[in-house]
Amino acid sequence: MSLERVKNRWLIAASAVGVHISIGSAYAWSVFTNPMVDQFGWSTTEISLVFSIAIFILGFAAAFMGRFVEKHGPRKSAMLAALFFGVGVAGSGLATAMESLLLLYFFYGIIGGIGLGIGYIAPVSTLVKWFPDHRGLATGLAIMGFGFAALISGPAAASLIVKVGISNTFFILGIIYFAVMSLASLYLAPPPKGWAPKGFRESEQNGTRKIKPDLSQLTANEAIKTRRFWMLWFMLFLNVTCGIAIISVASPMAQQIAGMTPAAAAAMVGIMGLFNGGGRIGWATLSDYIGRPNVYTTFFVIQIAAFLLLPFAASAILLQILVFFIVSCYGGGFSSVPAYIGDIFGTKQLGAIHGYILTAWAMAGVAGPLLLSLIYDSTKSYNITMFVFGILFIVALILSLWIRVDMKRLQGEQYDANIEISGIVNEPR
Repeated sequence: MSLERVKNRWLIAASAVGVHISIGSAYAWSVFTNPMVDQFGWSTTEISLVFSIAIFILGFAAAFMGRFVEKHGPRKSAMLAALFFGVGVAGSGLATAMESLLLLYFFYGIIGGIGLGIGYIAPVSTLVKWFPDHRGLATGLAIMGFGFAALISGPAAASLIVKVGISNTFFILGIIYFAVMSLASLYLAPPPKGWAPKGFRESEQNGTRKIKPDLSQLTANEAIKTRRFWMLWFMLFLNVTCGIAIISVASPMAQQIAGMTPAAAAAMVGIMGLFNGGGRIGWATLSDYIGRPNVYTTFFVIQIAAFLLLPFAASAILLQILVFFIVSCYGGGFSSVPAYIGDIFGTKQLGAIHGYILTAWAMAGVAGPLLLSLIYDSTKSYNITMFVFGILFIVALILSLWIRVDMKRLQGEQYDANIEISGIVNEPR
């Protein structure tokens, strides 16, 4: 294949960002809460449930559609995601025009959630294949778009609601997201068979670049039967459970523990979005240099300290520093996991395996806020919750060390097998 026909991998990455920055608008859902409460009289809990359903469906749609992504490729998958998410958002306009909460659950929660799941995984496995030299950076770029999206879509939606009303806002945004995602999907494609970045193989052969080979090349069905799959699943589950719980109560927690004013706490919540998005690109890029196992172990060490210190953070500055560290690790967990999957399971069916792993997000999205609410309702304090989360991260730290042992054991077995084969090949006749 001629070089002219090979696509620009940075434009592939930009297309992935286009998809993720559209579906990431789901993080701005809270913008609709107060206008809906005022106009329809629905409770905050009823409106928040829409977002919870969407995230839950995201995880399981990613799991069920992972094979579709592997079979039909990123272009068709992203276009399907555009259809589902566009219809889900635009359909929410119909639901609010009819003042039907059940229709809103169906369109945004279920239909939109399916679009979220397909759109989330569609570009990721492709990016890993296009960037064998910078896996973390590439996936971090796309998933950063998901984290930063609310900074764009939140103010845009708030402005539209004032100017054209809630229903028309959903109609307009649904059309825009469909258009952006459809256009972005047109450039998405896997690299040609046998392709490698310019100078990649030469630098590997002459020793200027050391690329660790993937630990294995497994199908999705083979991967879920391994111990390291479930260790990685629980590591992501615990990281998201505690992180999403903190995000859901950041403002009242800051007011209770550090005595921050409602305005100061609201400002902190806005800055958290920057650390959520920045953590996705920062930690994922760092993982290319220090390795995914080291990054995940660092996540858990930082968060053990942060959660155990939070109850004593009477200073607003200290509390915000701790919360920003937690949120950056929360975002970094999402962006580092696709590259981690590639490292230990290979790229044969990375999209499908990533989909299965994301069921941890679906479960954590329910477990985190529920666990926090149960403990808070019993104690009327966030302090006990922070200690419980600190203990959960000790479990996560143990898993991050255990998976290293499992990986080294497999590497040792592969080395012994290679020596044995080499001995047979070189044995004198």
